Amino acid sequence: MSLSRTTSAFTAVFLALAPFAFGASKEILELQRDVAMLQEQVRLMKSAQDEKFAAMLAFVQQTLESVNRTNTTLAVMENKFNDTMKQQQLSVSQPVASVGQKLDQMSEDFRAVRESVLDMNTRMGKLDAKMADLQNLISTIRTPQPPAPGTSPSSGDIGSTTQVPSGPPAGMSAGDTYTNAFRDYRSQKYDLALQEFSDYLKYFSKTDLAPNAQYYVGDIYYRKGDYENALQGFDAVLEHYSENSKTPDSHFMKGMSLRKMEKRDAAAREFRDVYTKYPDSEVAASAKEQLKQMGLSVGATPKRKRS
Repeated sequence: MSLSRTTSAFTAVFLALAPFAFGASKEILELQRDVAMLQEQVRLMKSAQDEKFAAMLAFVQQTLESVNRTNTTLAVMENKFNDTMKQQQLSVSQPVASVGQKLDQMSEDFRAVRESVLDMNTRMGKLDAKMADLQNLISTIRTPQPPAPGTSPSSGDIGSTTQVPSGPPAGMSAGDTYTNAFRDYRSQKYDLALQEFSDYLKYFSKTDLAPNAQYYVGDIYYRKGDYENALQGFDAVLEHYSENSKTPDSHFMKGMSLRKMEKRDAAAREFRDVYTKYPDSEVAASAKEQLKQMGLSVGATPKRKRS
């Protein structure tokens, strides 16, 4: 009689808990499906990253080959130059026409070297662009994946939604955008370059080239004579990005913008900051010259920071 009662009680408890067990099993299956989907997305992103990295390695190899070719050309040119100089020393009394022909040949050699160097610089620019693309891809992969549609990241309740920030338009890459913007900037197509640099900052503000893009935005405004917006552009470099290669230039151009706006005291402070904080920079001498033109003292030569 006791065994029968125990069996009946166990059966009643099992029947009472059966709906809950079924509900929990359904939620576990849905969670497993979502996890599988996220794993597949991460796999696809990793595959894309591997392809980008392989392309970058191939491009680096091509660049190294180009550098080797340039070094060979330089060596050949140096040998030709040395031979030409020896011949000139041995035949000083030869007609001027003969010397002119040799100089023309040397000029052709230099032109070939210059073209090789320009080609190498172009390849290096493309390499920088691909590096920016790779960095942007890595940043995207490191960003936490949003929860599956219809679930909350904390509780998994059905019915809640999550807003996902929009990315760049389809087909738009950090490397191509920056390369096109810089090319148009060098070609003095300032309106087009300004839009392209602004798009770069909108979609790729966390890359290593973002401070450069922001600096060129300010520089374009300065060249167009819009010193108020130029000042804001250079301030953005100093405020939104830590110390970078464009920090001394941004301080200097901020001072130039302030001087154009006839704010002498503020401009002088910027020029002195450049000369004091960045004595080894290329713009330190320019800042010193600006102070002299303003009739202001430069002060003692700043002490170099100990490494």
